[in-house]
Amino acid sequence: MNGLTIVGIGIVILAGAYISYGRWLVRIWGIDPKAKTPAYKFEDGQDYIPASKITVFTHQFSSIAGAGPVTGPIIAAMFGWLPALLWILVGGIFFGAVQDFTALYASVKNDGKSMGVLIEKYIGKMGKRLFLLFSWLFTLLVIAAFADIVANTFNGFAKDGSLATPNAAAASISMLYIFVAILFGLFIKRFKPSEKLEFVVGIILILVMLAAGIAYPLYFDKTVWLYVVFAYIFAASVMPMWLLMQPRDYLSSFLLLGMIAGAVIGVIVANPTLQMPAFVGFEVNGKMLFPMLFITIACGAVSGFHSLVSSGTSSKTIRNEKDMLFVGYGAMLVECLLGIVALVVVCSAATNGVLPEGTPFQIFSNAVAGFLSMFGLPIGIASCIMTMCVSALAMTSLDSVARIGRMSFQELFMSETQGEVTWVQRVCTNKYFATIITLFCGYLLCLGGYMNIWPLFGAANQLLSALVLIGLAVFLKTTGRQGWMLYVPMTVMFLVTFTALLQAVYGIYNKLFVSGGFVFMIDGLQLILALALMTLAASVAFHCVKELLRAKTEDKAAVTLE
Repeated sequence: MNGLTIVGIGIVILAGAYISYGRWLVRIWGIDPKAKTPAYKFEDGQDYIPASKITVFTHQFSSIAGAGPVTGPIIAAMFGWLPALLWILVGGIFFGAVQDFTALYASVKNDGKSMGVLIEKYIGKMGKRLFLLFSWLFTLLVIAAFADIVANTFNGFAKDGSLATPNAAAASISMLYIFVAILFGLFIKRFKPSEKLEFVVGIILILVMLAAGIAYPLYFDKTVWLYVVFAYIFAASVMPMWLLMQPRDYLSSFLLLGMIAGAVIGVIVANPTLQMPAFVGFEVNGKMLFPMLFITIACGAVSGFHSLVSSGTSSKTIRNEKDMLFVGYGAMLVECLLGIVALVVVCSAATNGVLPEGTPFQIFSNAVAGFLSMFGLPIGIASCIMTMCVSALAMTSLDSVARIGRMSFQELFMSETQGEVTWVQRVCTNKYFATIITLFCGYLLCLGGYMNIWPLFGAANQLLSALVLIGLAVFLKTTGRQGWMLYVPMTVMFLVTFTALLQAVYGIYNKLFVSGGFVFMIDGLQLILALALMTLAASVAFHCVKELLRAKTEDKAAVTLE
């Protein structure tokens, strides 16, 4: 199959979905362009900060993209490119983009509150606590998986001990990005430049950082980079949004969108043929198409983590309700396009139906670098730039999820009354303590490696999506808005993910009692986490469905005042 044809079909379908289905959702739910958004109502210089549509979009896209749209489709290609392509398109349009937009919409309509607080308002206090605990446990999996991927990507030494210059240079650029982002944030805060000037300065800074990073690579091993990554996400989770995360996401978005553009242009020029079969089978290497396909491709189709970003950070910076469709629905569709491009690029690099060796990041980076070298760009520089781009995906998700994990932990211990606060609540709601506990637990899980974490992460991620969709369905029904378009996605995702978690538990059980090889720090922690996630998910779903069945619609006057 021709890769260019697949990318072209994907672009047309995704653009058509935004224009038709996305705008239809806005029309039936309603927005108020004159409403005062939470960013203005509660502006505090920390989390609630009015930002331009482009700035919020870049934060949303950079945060949700992560490693998923590259890693997921590449792993799922074992079943053939057609199942992966269909799930990206169907899941992205009718599951993922709907969830992201609805979560953003519900949060903006409720003073920028997180999903946990929304659950409390529309489901109840018990539902809120169960959901927050589930969300916090889930963020540990994201931190563990993505931190390990980034540390592996930055490792300056190959298996044989030789220097891995593209990795080291990408690491150097990434470190520059952190410090330059802070300076860029201070520049924006102090001088309040126009969007055009922001754009020009951003481009200049990116070019300078790329040149400096390539010239002065940093050669450290995976262990060192793991410590550096955790130190960075600690700082990002406690610093004001405007000082690090927003400017870093803004600068990173140029790389991410440039990576997509470079890959698309490469596909157009090279016009490659996919070297993978369209369909391999329903079972490959002992893994079943159902549910493995649907949990492997998470961020490229539907991801519960996205709802935490939409309601946790993006909703607090939206300056006009008109921007919500572009930010919520649009960012997800761009991520779907990245997933399709990654699928095409990697399947084109296969040989006789077998993918090249290496991590998904390395396979994708090397393949796109090969395309870019056709334009005269040295293969070494092209590999370095592409490695930097894909690592930026994971880094921007890491800082967001660390902040969200910290906030979820704090909300778990916040007092529900105005009475006396206990010392336990004072300690656990301290943002520094909450961040340390969250990152420490994430680090322990990280020791198992991303390949061991990824299936559990994917299942928990999709299960979170099912729970969010149920909660959002209650919000829509309670506020007099149509919510039937959420019923199929939430049911499908719940069945898929519970099946995957049961399989994960059974696999660990076999290691413990049958085949051997059980390691507590890897398998034991995952087993405990899987059982906890299943228990919490069943409890949250029970409360949400019960409320959905008995929820009464508010009067129209109340709806319009939201």
